[in-house]
Amino acid sequence: MGSGAVARALRQRLIDSARRRDIDVVLVWRLDRWGRSVADLVSTLQELTALGVGFVSVTEAFDLTTPAGRAMAGMLAVFAAFERDILGERVRAGLDHARRQGKRLGRPPTVTGKEGSVRDLFRAGISKSEIARRLKIGRTSVRRILAQKKS
Repeated sequence: MGSGAVARALRQRLIDSARRRDIDVVLVWRLDRWGRSVADLVSTLQELTALGVGFVSVTEAFDLTTPAGRAMAGMLAVFAAFERDILGERVRAGLDHARRQGKRLGRPPTVTGKEGSVRDLFRAGISKSEIARRLKIGRTSVRRILAQKKS
């Protein structure tokens, strides 16, 4: 789950009970008390439906045990897909904007400019692990630099 409570232990215990087939129906006061986003709500409702566990929201009169409730769940799934698509578009637009502004994206380079030092230390008989410690870079980076030299 993204925002809100990081661990929702009581909800997880309830889902675990549903997986063990200890319960037949989940009853909530409001839908927003069950799911933090439409996608979260839909995924848990799909799991409960697959397990044969009913779901009822008292305030919204939402009942997955009825045909109308299952139709409503289908509409929620459509809105969840829409929400994911919109979020993806926003992320891509933000990344494109950042690139146009000249921002470098991704992990920062750790070995830029250290290739010569790696090779010099290795020629001096220093182990790859020690080179990594001295230059404060990863051992994999040291191996990669030394492998490039051979190529």
